[in-house]
Amino acid sequence: MIKVTQIEKSKISTIDFDNLSFGTVFSDHMMVCDYKNGQWQQAEIKPYEPFTFDPSASVFHYGQALFEGMKAYKGENNEVFLFRPDQNIKRFNKSSERMAIPEFPEDLFLEGLNQLLRLDADWIPQGEGQSLYVRPFVIATEPCIQANPSKEYRFAIICSPVSSYFSGAVKVKIEDHYSRATPGGFGYAKAAGNYGGQFYPTELAKAEGFHQIIWTDAVSHEYIEEAGTMNVFVRIGDTLITNPTSDTILDGVTRKSLIQLAKDLKIPLEVRPIAISELIEASAKGELLELFGAGTAAVISLIETFNYKGQNYQVENDANSYAQQLKKALTDIQLNRAEDQHQWRYKVQ
Repeated sequence: MIKVTQIEKSKISTIDFDNLSFGTVFSDHMMVCDYKNGQWQQAEIKPYEPFTFDPSASVFHYGQALFEGMKAYKGENNEVFLFRPDQNIKRFNKSSERMAIPEFPEDLFLEGLNQLLRLDADWIPQGEGQSLYVRPFVIATEPCIQANPSKEYRFAIICSPVSSYFSGAVKVKIEDHYSRATPGGFGYAKAAGNYGGQFYPTELAKAEGFHQIIWTDAVSHEYIEEAGTMNVFVRIGDTLITNPTSDTILDGVTRKSLIQLAKDLKIPLEVRPIAISELIEASAKGELLELFGAGTAAVISLIETFNYKGQNYQVENDANSYAQQLKKALTDIQLNRAEDQHQWRYKVQ
């Protein structure tokens, strides 16, 4: 049973839903649950408010923190849906295991999502590209600076109404010096440090006029891996290609969904490593027809230009591209506009 304390007065009337900056506005309520004495305590849904922690809280010193990214959608009849929440919950606990954080009970996780989204349903904007971004996370809270896993944690879920993450086509730089993740590391986990560590090289790329980095393998820097917030898909000729997952590449829920949808649409698909040299050669031959990123926040973002070692390469993305077909198929399922043959859509109870 989750304890529920509702806000006295909603702030929703003060929000300009036509001009949302991604991830800066938050709904009225949040879910919170603490881990102490070897077990998760009473979960509570309460008004959104600041946390207060001891300066010696372990998260501030050793970075035991991870998160998930999900979206809630509102259909034509004001029904609320999540997209494959079971996959996010399982990945959350897989990340927890890698970060030596106690797993959060799956049934309580799902119950919390249901209750929170029912309570804040009015915060879910309706329409193309509109959704409520749902951010579950956990941080280490024990007041202790010993270099050991924390004995106390806080799990929470906060929600933010959002529109499109990127407003247009994206320009990226293929990074050949800095690395996001290494074999044997925790690149596959949604750990906070994976993102904090990439901010500096990404800012360097932004200063050069790019939106994002495409990371390469840490050993040879010869193969692309993923973008900062997205998995990467490439179309060479008629074939769509994406990397296999590994301990350096995030197993994206959008990624695996697009792979299945490509099979449904009879799009030729290969899941294999992609060399930078292959991209450049395909570009020179006029065979590099699409390059796009895929993720929960961005959904699908077309990449119009990639840069490697100072050289720009253009990508032609036509109106009837695989990306557009896949995005339509995916969003139609998410918004309850199409048959859900794989049972991915979850109606909030």
